[in-house]
Amino acid sequence: MAHITALQGDITRCDVDAIVNAANEAMVGGGGVDGAIHRAAGPDLLRACRALPLVRPGVRCPTGSARITPGFGLPARHVIHTVGPVWRGGQSGEADLLAACYRSSLDLAAEHALTSLAFPAISCGVFGYPHAAAVAVAVAEVRAWRADMPMDVLFCCHDPALLALYRAALAA
Repeated sequence: MAHITALQGDITRCDVDAIVNAANEAMVGGGGVDGAIHRAAGPDLLRACRALPLVRPGVRCPTGSARITPGFGLPARHVIHTVGPVWRGGQSGEADLLAACYRSSLDLAAEHALTSLAFPAISCGVFGYPHAAAVAVAVAEVRAWRADMPMDVLFCCHDPALLALYRAALAA
């Protein structure tokens, strides 16, 4: 791992090889970071997402997996779409699924020879994952991930409270 940092900002403005989109399984845009990424990238992103094959009715990207598209109107060359788990109290495999989101995204980035990646706080919006628990999973998975090539990872936070959690986890 080359470098792991956290900053507060707008992920759609990150100048990295890829930004990660906290998507839904259908990959047709939505609210939160997903909607912001789709608006910033332009309509070609939705067309690219719809061109990806369905793995079952209504699902292009199952929870915990990742898919890649071009970045279109974004500074980032690519968007890696991953679907985090909906929080159901913590006893339904949520931590394993969230960890899989980070591993799948990093593996896909490495497969495409990307060297810089920005993550949002996956599942921390409408999916209701408790922020401290989600940050702990995110930082642990990024630190544990290994590949033949170094990768700079940025945790891009939309608010100061999340940024403080990431900075504390990265300092530990």
